[in-house]
Amino acid sequence: MEGVLRMGLRFRKSFKIAPGVRMNLGKTGVGLSVGGHGLRYSVNSSGRRTTSVGIPGSGLYYTTSSGGKSYKTPAYQRKSELARVQKEQQKLQELEYARLQVDLYENRLDQIRSIHHECDNPINWQEVSRRQPPFQNGQDGPNTLAVRQQQQAYQPSLMDRLLHRDETKMRHFYEETERAKVKDLELLNGWQHMNTIAGRMLNRDIDAFFEVIQEFSPFDDLVEFGSGFEFGTDDPNAIHISVDVNAETVVPEKALSLTKTGKLSEKSLPKSTYFDIYQDYVCSCALRIARDMFALLPIYYVFVHANEDRLNPATGYIEKITILSVKYDRGTINRLNFTQFDPSDALANFPHKMKFKKTQGFDDVGTALN
Repeated sequence: MEGVLRMGLRFRKSFKIAPGVRMNLGKTGVGLSVGGHGLRYSVNSSGRRTTSVGIPGSGLYYTTSSGGKSYKTPAYQRKSELARVQKEQQKLQELEYARLQVDLYENRLDQIRSIHHECDNPINWQEVSRRQPPFQNGQDGPNTLAVRQQQQAYQPSLMDRLLHRDETKMRHFYEETERAKVKDLELLNGWQHMNTIAGRMLNRDIDAFFEVIQEFSPFDDLVEFGSGFEFGTDDPNAIHISVDVNAETVVPEKALSLTKTGKLSEKSLPKSTYFDIYQDYVCSCALRIARDMFALLPIYYVFVHANEDRLNPATGYIEKITILSVKYDRGTINRLNFTQFDPSDALANFPHKMKFKKTQGFDDVGTALN
């Protein structure tokens, strides 16, 4: 047992328990020291770490410490507590962020494989053509009639007359009536427009097909999955749609998952898995396009041609190639259960051209179907 004098006039007792290792006893706890004369490293039970450098034989040491400090003032005690809470909160935020990324990844895969589930409600152009006008031209429309009824029901009180509030109310009715007339005119013009379009659609006016496509914009929600939609036909019973696929922005290249500790794990998708998702994406888009066209136009066939930009190694230029060409017919489309089949396997129901290998993906099919 020995007494050791340190700077700060603090004493400690220590016992040798192994060569170069001593146990230290003090007021703040128990610790261990490693080292010999001149240099020693200590750790005590509070977590405090001490490095001592001294002159052998002199009893004088210079000591530096870190960690395990016990603060006395409430402000410093609160600081330590807040730092601990902040660290825990950051960890929770990291775990929540990881869960969110995995949820987004899995949702993306679900979207890719179910694009064809979404479809606009079909338009019955026969029913549209038979609709009666909302009111006869020259008569008051429903909006105007509603304001006039309010005006007729208005009974000004004595105070309204004395304060001339009835005059203000009548001016209000006049202004509301004028606005109602504008709404009714828009309503009548809308009916007239749809009635005219319905007649042209039933007569298979090809120009009307394109006008309806432009007006209804059926593929607005498909922009993130495809772009460059082009429509063409000279046949009143069929239409051709070309679409540029966006695999580089749609199909993920890495699989996201959570580790056992809840951290985010990223792994590159195997080629076969990546191309399987890619194929479902292209085939699901094609089906969705066909369904929307059958819902909008009174036609029997929809040709969908999916294109991809690809480098031609022979020329060094990016060229557009066709990777899928399908001829859909209304009868077969109406018989399918879209919530149960695989969009790629569903191609077997239709004439199509596709060159696809599980480890290489799509290849150019050459000339599209017509």
